[in-house]
Amino acid sequence: MKILKEKLKDNLLAVGPIVVIVLLLHFTVQPLSERHLTGFLVGSISIIIGLSMFLKGVEVGISQLGTLIGNAIAKSNKIWVVIVSGLILGFAISIAEPGLFVLANQVDLVTQGQLSNTSILVNVSIGLAIMLVLGFLRVFYNVSLTKLLMIVYGLIGFMAFFTNPIFLGIAFDASGATTGILAVPFILSLGVGISKLKKNSVASEEDAFGLVAMASTGAILAVMILNMITNVDSFTVDQTTSLVQDMPIFEKYLEILRPIVIDGITSLVPIFIIFLVMNKTTFKLSRNGFKRIIVGFVFAFLGLIIFFLGVEGGFMEVGYIMGQGLAMRDNNTLVIVVAFFIGFVIMLAEPAVYVLTHQIEEVTSGNIKRLAVLLPLCLGVGLAVALSVVRTLNPNLSLWHFLLPGYLIALLLSLVVPKLFVGIAFDAGGVATGPLTATFTLAFTQGIANAYEGADLLVDGFGMISMVALFPIVTLQILGLIYKIQNAKHQKHDGGLNNESL
Repeated sequence: MKILKEKLKDNLLAVGPIVVIVLLLHFTVQPLSERHLTGFLVGSISIIIGLSMFLKGVEVGISQLGTLIGNAIAKSNKIWVVIVSGLILGFAISIAEPGLFVLANQVDLVTQGQLSNTSILVNVSIGLAIMLVLGFLRVFYNVSLTKLLMIVYGLIGFMAFFTNPIFLGIAFDASGATTGILAVPFILSLGVGISKLKKNSVASEEDAFGLVAMASTGAILAVMILNMITNVDSFTVDQTTSLVQDMPIFEKYLEILRPIVIDGITSLVPIFIIFLVMNKTTFKLSRNGFKRIIVGFVFAFLGLIIFFLGVEGGFMEVGYIMGQGLAMRDNNTLVIVVAFFIGFVIMLAEPAVYVLTHQIEEVTSGNIKRLAVLLPLCLGVGLAVALSVVRTLNPNLSLWHFLLPGYLIALLLSLVVPKLFVGIAFDAGGVATGPLTATFTLAFTQGIANAYEGADLLVDGFGMISMVALFPIVTLQILGLIYKIQNAKHQKHDGGLNNESL
């Protein structure tokens, strides 16, 4: 009960600023109808309650399961166990990720089913699973994370030249969306367990990070490959596609409840089956330990249902209305400034960020403080959302104009910053793109793309999540470079090692 109260408090403080921004816009430049304002407030409450229950379930049960599985893989020390476990776990955890569900549904909506949510979910989950295995093998065979990321992103960069702009934005968005509130804690827990394959404590600390980064690249490659087998020229996109519906709130909740429950069951059943099988064969938990994880799954399931009711019941709808309304006011400066503040606040709101920052502080024994990671993340994401809007407002700019130099800078920085920061930074890129980014901010930018003359909803309406995933990689590696320079100065001054904290 204590954990649930803490999560409720955290999510109230997180979602609260978004509510404040919407209310400020409502009472100043972008008034909402009574129906939409009520739907947003009810949706916000649902998200706070749903996220709190879901995160309690993740912390109590699913993260513990990740640690148990990671430890079991490390103890086996067998390559076939590493490969099979990675494939099964990667697919199961990706297909259950709420953020990816939201993105897949948006793609399905905008393409009018021509690129179905099922094809996105399955392909991305397969891609993530394969790259998660590669991440496991990296630790197993002691391969440098920096070198491996160089190779993978080099391949992505090469394939990007042959990828249709429609799929390019979706590919990089999928990379961020698939690493959210479920995948991140689970993969980070796996990372801690897998890192125990290393006997050296420093090497183990470094290898505790980087799995999220490797897994997220699988989503990009999977969508790019999907592009090769899909006839994009046959797509007919309705530019009038909209999230906005005017049916009464209660009726809307009843309409969306059944498919949400089915999706929730489909999402969590594969992980639950894995738990039952492994407990029978490997874990053999005590009665209390078994009961604890079962309770975690129950909370996660109920929280997922309530969360999605809030998202689809009014939260995303108002994000879309706000973006559309501001774009129609012909005041680009206002739109960009609002976008920056939404990005900054959303970053504070993302639950997975708290998971990562706490783990960074814990793994580094307090040498890297949470605030030192959180502030660069917020500034980076605020700038990312603002530049995404700039891209939408300027037809001459494409997503690749930002991603190509951005990832080149990120990869070059990875050569000079401490190895620990490379893993942290690339993991943070995935962590930054959680459920609130994939819902409110995505809807906000799609509203702008739909309203702005000259913008293409399918091309410009996607790509924002990829920008949000990129900027933390750069900003946190810059933080790592500063840390390295400061530490070198202290070592020179003291004549020895120094563990000065940030």
